[in-house]
Amino acid sequence: MPPDVSYARSGDVAIAYQVVGSGPVDIVFVRGIAGDLLSTWDQPLLVRHVQGLAESGRVLMLDRRGTGLSDRVREVQSLDTAMDDIRAVMDAAGSDRAVLWCGATSTGLAVLFAATYPERCAGLVLFDPRIKGVRADDYPWADTPEQWRTRLADVRAGWGAREYLERLAAEWAPEVAEDDAFRDWFVWHMRRSLSPGAALTSYRTAMDLDVSDVLAAVRVPTLVMPRPANPGPGQFTAERIRSAEVVELPPLRGLYTWVDDDVHRATMAATARFVAKVTNVVTADRVLATVLFTDIVGSTELAGKLGDAAWRDLVGRHHAIVRRELARFHGRELDTAGDGFFAIFDGPARAVQAAAAIRDQLRDIGIDVRAGLHTGEFEIGDGKVVGIGVSIGARISALAGPGEVLVSSTVKDLVAGSGLRFDDRGEHVLKGIGEPWRVLALRT
Repeated sequence: MPPDVSYARSGDVAIAYQVVGSGPVDIVFVRGIAGDLLSTWDQPLLVRHVQGLAESGRVLMLDRRGTGLSDRVREVQSLDTAMDDIRAVMDAAGSDRAVLWCGATSTGLAVLFAATYPERCAGLVLFDPRIKGVRADDYPWADTPEQWRTRLADVRAGWGAREYLERLAAEWAPEVAEDDAFRDWFVWHMRRSLSPGAALTSYRTAMDLDVSDVLAAVRVPTLVMPRPANPGPGQFTAERIRSAEVVELPPLRGLYTWVDDDVHRATMAATARFVAKVTNVVTADRVLATVLFTDIVGSTELAGKLGDAAWRDLVGRHHAIVRRELARFHGRELDTAGDGFFAIFDGPARAVQAAAAIRDQLRDIGIDVRAGLHTGEFEIGDGKVVGIGVSIGARISALAGPGEVLVSSTVKDLVAGSGLRFDDRGEHVLKGIGEPWRVLALRT
């Protein structure tokens, strides 16, 4: 019998999860685009994988919002909300810290979680990590834009149909795809995991994601297991995460470690050795975060036009609106200088959404603001945030025109799945910053 299903509240959304096994270390099994807790237990090979993880610690499995047994949602999901779901499940299960075990398309989420919440992440196990969705000069293993267009068209036309899902089974698990029972299970598992619309959204998110700028900010112990048939992405990842350990696996034709006996044994052995060594608590004095700078456009002229009393009243209303929106999107005010705000967020999508909400709300009272955002690694202590990323965010804000929300390319790469769209504003040499930065404007 499968373990009982529990629910954690992540905001207004119910997230289904299961707890398997026990042990001194918690392991969150972060699955890829698909997942359904109940049908997971109908596949003996996948059950073997989960139980293998449970030999190393207590396993937490969840269905992300919009998938499996969790609440279906209408709005587009971002990595911010996916991280919220993991933390909600950990909180509900009484888990302060956990190793995140993931592969392929879930890598970006796990990497971002580890860099953002190092105090909650005991370590990372990354199988066949996917760091960029679209092929680049330094990352030739991803699909080209044309290949992605073809793939998305196929998903749109075929998801849910048996013929399409059987072809997907042959691509992902060629070792067992000729087995009738496996194919039947795979078809129904995918159908129960994702609706056609949710599948298309998940693929688009995988295409848009790029966490390459985040790898250097990962400071938790990390185990990388490249896929033998395509080791490049794993090597790329391990070279950019400090002190990452690399373990080579036996040959594997498909994408799943749990369909091949030799690969499964090697994977579980490497995981057990890694988890047994994860004992030290990471000091969270450096974290990945998003900074937001805003200020009123033409404040001197506006103050002169209104007079002192009316200007003080307008600034008071401005401050109240900014603080209300910061609270709504879980931002933290760090400094207020005259008519400008400096705030920090643990999620880049929330930060951009807060900036847009602040701009729109202030327009209603006759104020235009400019805003700039950047995601980077910062030192945090005594209520202060220090790092070159602060200067980058401030310089980007200074480039913005009235009503503009400008972001660095790092922010844009990390908000995949949020529904936010941007227009390229080209590369800019920022004062005091050595290298040029690509800047983008939030599309209204």
